[in-house]
Amino acid sequence: VVVFKQPGRYGGWPANHGLWSWENEIIVGYTAATFKHAVNDHSVDRSKPFENWQSRSLDGGGTWTIEKPPTLAPPENGGSKPQPLRNAIDFTAPGFAMMFAFANIQVGPSWFYVSADRCQTWSVPYEFTVAGIDKVCTRTDYIVLSQRECLIFGSAAKANDKEGRVFCAKTTDGGLTWKLVSLIGPEPSGYMIMPSTVQLGPGRFLTAIRHWDPQRKGSIDAYTSDDSGRSWKAMNPPAPNIGGGNPPALIVLRDGRLALTYGYRAKPFGVRARISEDKGVSWGNEIILRDDAPSGDLGYPRAVQRPDGKILSVYYFNGPNDDDRAIEGTIWKA
Repeated sequence: VVVFKQPGRYGGWPANHGLWSWENEIIVGYTAATFKHAVNDHSVDRSKPFENWQSRSLDGGGTWTIEKPPTLAPPENGGSKPQPLRNAIDFTAPGFAMMFAFANIQVGPSWFYVSADRCQTWSVPYEFTVAGIDKVCTRTDYIVLSQRECLIFGSAAKANDKEGRVFCAKTTDGGLTWKLVSLIGPEPSGYMIMPSTVQLGPGRFLTAIRHWDPQRKGSIDAYTSDDSGRSWKAMNPPAPNIGGGNPPALIVLRDGRLALTYGYRAKPFGVRARISEDKGVSWGNEIILRDDAPSGDLGYPRAVQRPDGKILSVYYFNGPNDDDRAIEGTIWKA
């Protein structure tokens, strides 16, 4: 399915924004940039503004309408500057959604937006700082624990100020303050960024992480915690070779299995998935959702299970022409 596609536009990076769902109502965020051919870089015109748009489906992802929330304009493009959060958030509100964003991929800073009406409107950006860690560059990956408690999984700079290191932080006062819970995994020689995290039980979590190593190249790694995120144990990598770097989209299915979607940045370029039947201890063979892209400028998925049990994986994609960069999706059965 096509989620967003416009001539002259570059639709990119849903993983940087988020996907939220209420039964068959699904909203996904992404970047709408201007296309400009580039070699060894994303084909975007960096002299023109990047805009933050979203698409909404009311039929489980079959058809989509484009929305342009005005408060999501980045500060550098005339949007509001991040400001302190003054009133505690109710994370359990029926229409609640939260989106994180960042300025510099290396050192941040980061901020977040809140919606109370199923992403119809978004708040102004709020400052996001974590006591115990600095230089935060965070995308959207959070787990609501209670009305005032929430875990956020994000990325921060390494000791050399380069990306990146994954951390877990927590708020107990509705987002007014956030404190570091733990760093996940050792500091890598390359980078470990863009976690996608699920809750497997009380105090038990599994996070899938985008890993780039100069020797191993791109992979999806996984860590598990049994003590509410305070300590983490490395698992077998769900996807040990994905070509170039690409982030994961990890979800828990209603039957208890796990589904993982990721972009594959090696020939044949495309989007792939894996299923785990044992809470991430082992993973099945790759499921090829797409293998028809001309280049590796793709992926950054988000995923959700629909009420009918099928999975919707949304990602950015290229082709059949070089100037196409669209947000597309695959509806599939696990």
